[in-house]
Amino acid sequence: MQKIGIQLYKDSLIFSYKDPVKNPEILLKDNFILADELIFTSNYIVENEKLVATFIKEICEEKDVYRASFENNELALLFMNVLKKNPCITALCIRENNSLSYDLYESILESKTINYIEAESIPDYMLEMLDKKGIHSESRTEIFYPSHFMQSNNLTSYSKIFYKMNIHVDTYLNEEDLDDFQGFCSINKYLKTIHLDVYHKSDLEAIIEILKENRKRNITFLIYADIKDYKTIDYLKKLNKKIKKYKLKIVLVYSKEYLKNNIFKQIMVNTLKICGSILIVLVVGIISYVLYDNYTAMQEVSSIQEDIQETIKENENKDLSIPNEDNRVIKNNYIASILTINPDVIGWLKVNETNIDYPVVQASDNDYYLKHNLYNEYDKNGWVFMDYRNHSDDLDRNTIIYGHTMYYSGVMFGTLANTYKKDWYTNPDNLTITFDTIYESQKYQIFSIYKVPKTTDYLTTYFETDEDFMNFIDLIKERSIEDFQVDIKPDDKILTLSTCSNHRNRLVVHAKLITE
Repeated sequence: MQKIGIQLYKDSLIFSYKDPVKNPEILLKDNFILADELIFTSNYIVENEKLVATFIKEICEEKDVYRASFENNELALLFMNVLKKNPCITALCIRENNSLSYDLYESILESKTINYIEAESIPDYMLEMLDKKGIHSESRTEIFYPSHFMQSNNLTSYSKIFYKMNIHVDTYLNEEDLDDFQGFCSINKYLKTIHLDVYHKSDLEAIIEILKENRKRNITFLIYADIKDYKTIDYLKKLNKKIKKYKLKIVLVYSKEYLKNNIFKQIMVNTLKICGSILIVLVVGIISYVLYDNYTAMQEVSSIQEDIQETIKENENKDLSIPNEDNRVIKNNYIASILTINPDVIGWLKVNETNIDYPVVQASDNDYYLKHNLYNEYDKNGWVFMDYRNHSDDLDRNTIIYGHTMYYSGVMFGTLANTYKKDWYTNPDNLTITFDTIYESQKYQIFSIYKVPKTTDYLTTYFETDEDFMNFIDLIKERSIEDFQVDIKPDDKILTLSTCSNHRNRLVVHAKLITE
């Protein structure tokens, strides 16, 4: 039976497992008191929580003890119910060189007395919730590096983990990845699709077991590995039948390149027989590919927009209150409802007489949403996103929103080029841009439209002085193709829309906030 020693050292109680070899007298007794140490069995602690809690509380009050130091996560978890009955203990220290466990983290959040936790490392999403509960946390490592699984899926906060609907597995999983996936499943409530960019039998089986343990249902695996081996395909068919009762499903998705290569092989065989038709086939194939690619892009974005509208409709009468430090009231429920699709959503942008009518997202950098859509799926169309330096709740003097110029399909900022046409910007109705956030409905008046060689001088978000800001305004006004007669003052805020005009130039639209 495992024995645990409790020693007093200055203002701390030190909890450790006892080694029977070094303490042979412990083998003859279950629980006793030495001159400088308490000895308990783990069973005794579980069965006599109140008695142990009272005893430890008296020691803490008499000796002014406020800290408990544990050998590892497991031992700390064993004593958490005891410590919850002891208001003296406000600080915890986990001595093992390992990350704070998820079970212990949950127990700490439930405590009404703990206000400090120290561990070797603490995942970012735990830091977020501990901070919200007013619990100061400290890692002994300078930087905590999350697993590749957490990094690649941008799971940097509790809310992102909670609302995530789609995850990607783009490499073989190690033990750390699987541990984090286990924690992800403990928190997440909305997972629908798992994208496997690489196929590994043991990884797939491990993921399925974790999903079963956490009672996850109605989840689809999409495998993009272009599997050709018939034995593997047969195995996946049999596995599909086994997991059907758990409402899990496996789907093989072959890449366009794979399908295209097979088509080309057939074309090459045919060209040996019909040399005269090769040119026509190639021309038709190229045109069809371009048309198909544009059609696919439009269909994908259209599908996402339909999903957004359905989500908005489903949640229009629900209370979607979001905890925030300023107790701000949600003004635009339709934006708050889209957080169930992607917690990165921070607003909605609409530009008249264009296709720009999208929710706006924000990541921790300006690269992620260049190649990912609203579902966090890899997508060359990307999505419309706010500069990571901007504050989405209290907008900066210059709030910047980017989007790809998809000319042929017209998605994202593909139709922002309309603003450069005279018949567009001479229509007064077109000069007002709508940008709503969760808490505010805002209108912006366009005051500058221009194309400029690739530069970053218009992408400034912070200005030290009013003079710096007004110099900036003069710079971007001078570039405009038209003087829109809009007066800008030092205390005004502006919105900047930026996209590529071609590989050398940028198309930029600036507008002044006129309602908030």
